[in-house]
Amino acid sequence: MKYKKLEQTWRWYGPNDPVSLQDVKQAGATGVVSALHHIAHGEVWPLADIQERKNIIEAAGLTWSVVESVPVHEAIKTRSEGVDRLLDNYRITLKNLSACGIKTVCYNFMPVLDWTRTQLDLEMKDGSKALYFNWIDLAIFDIHILKREEASHDYPDSVLARAEAKYSTLSEAALTALRINVLMGIPNEKEIELETLRNSINTYKSLGAEGLKENLKFFLSAIADVCTEEGIKMTIHPDDPPYPILGLPRIASTLEDFKYIMGAVNQSFNGVCFCTGSLGAGVENNALEIFHAVKSRVYFAHLRNVTKDEDGSFYEADHLGGDVNMYEIMKALSEENSLREEAIPFRPDHGHQMLDDLNKHSNPGYSAIGRLRGLAELRGLELGVTGNY
Repeated sequence: MKYKKLEQTWRWYGPNDPVSLQDVKQAGATGVVSALHHIAHGEVWPLADIQERKNIIEAAGLTWSVVESVPVHEAIKTRSEGVDRLLDNYRITLKNLSACGIKTVCYNFMPVLDWTRTQLDLEMKDGSKALYFNWIDLAIFDIHILKREEASHDYPDSVLARAEAKYSTLSEAALTALRINVLMGIPNEKEIELETLRNSINTYKSLGAEGLKENLKFFLSAIADVCTEEGIKMTIHPDDPPYPILGLPRIASTLEDFKYIMGAVNQSFNGVCFCTGSLGAGVENNALEIFHAVKSRVYFAHLRNVTKDEDGSFYEADHLGGDVNMYEIMKALSEENSLREEAIPFRPDHGHQMLDDLNKHSNPGYSAIGRLRGLAELRGLELGVTGNY
């Protein structure tokens, strides 16, 4: 039997992405992961817009393999006013995607922030730049910029002491940069008032982790029939980072979380986007153990790596470096892939800004050359662990 390779994909932000589809082809990917970022959250993705994006991708000789993401509106996560209309819109969008032959959808259920980093240009020893999450800097943002009530209760004394010492040395420019970096994780927002963020945090404080879990179950149950009828596979992305921050609950961070998610709506459409970087940032997480627990429902994978310090702060490491044993992950993923009728798509998630890209503007983590290097390394690793040259 001929060995079936994993499907190599690449995230592309659309026609305005500084990384072109020609770049994607030259990197060696065959599939594209994309979304209609111009559509406001909660609104229907028109059939014509989906088909237009698909045509652009296919004209370049590529396939639109995965949608990342169809965002889940905050009113669905909090189950608040307008939720019924928003769920109707989500179901229509799924039907429209299916009509265009696009059947795999990535989403997340993180409150307010899709991802959080405190620095976007941490310099590595080789001069490349990486994304960085630092607990000291987050505490400074939380206590001195956001001024969240009782924020100091969420940090150990050792972090608080270092945060206070560092805060006293920071300029206004440095504090502004920190604010911008943290708030960059709020999707589709150019500017957001801190008071608005505080109000959202208070909403989730009242809801709590258990309430958020119930609302995820509510959301998945509401789209179950459409997904089953249309053959849609939903893949939930792990929380990034995988622990509560800024008083916001997390429900897709640990092995127990994913066991709950899979069991809460125990249907085949309810799947996982297995992200080694997000899961690897959890001090208590064993990414390989989590994979084996959910592997039958892994329909998409993000492969990247992180290096953590004693505080649990982390930077995004080389794809084959860091704390995640990528050899064992690739071996397990390839073994699961060999059992599938259709190849599991994966993409090199994030990458260091390096070489000529150091002088170019790109989405954080999504410069071309660092991801090209990552894809090349992961492609070689797959061949190595399977022995299929």
